[in-house]
Amino acid sequence: MEDLVAIAKIVKTRGLKGELAADLLTDFPERFEQLETVTAVRPDGSTLELKIDDHWFQNGRVILRFAGYGSIETAEALRGVEICVPESEAVELADDEFFDWELQGCRVETLDGVSVGTVSEILRNGGTEILVVKDGDKDHLIPFAETICPEVDIENKLIRIDPPEGLLEF
Repeated sequence: MEDLVAIAKIVKTRGLKGELAADLLTDFPERFEQLETVTAVRPDGSTLELKIDDHWFQNGRVILRFAGYGSIETAEALRGVEICVPESEAVELADDEFFDWELQGCRVETLDGVSVGTVSEILRNGGTEILVVKDGDKDHLIPFAETICPEVDIENKLIRIDPPEGLLEF
């Protein structure tokens, strides 16, 4: 089966007609215009195909309605699922842009080869994204800026950084 890319995560039901509010996990919300079917991945890893009947945006979330889920009771079964598309349908990015799932799990080391840890998540604060790099029980917060992360090798799951003084406190 082809790898999937999560584009939204359902957080709650909304209204009485089976609508679901989902957090956007894509920088390209306009992609919902072309989508007819998506794969839902449940927390236990099982999947099901869903047909999108309608969608709209509200308060920074996407509101979704799926065929066969016309009541609050049926829709409740979809709470917590990730809405995914095949990796082949992922939006094309520029050479210096990466999907969160590509960065997660990358090893991080300094330019001179000192291991820093592994990327566990990406934080967004409206400015530069922040890589959360786990090193045992310690987290390093590293701005994902070209000056600090000059080498990103997705194929080998390696990010080499040139940290300014004081960024890494070992």
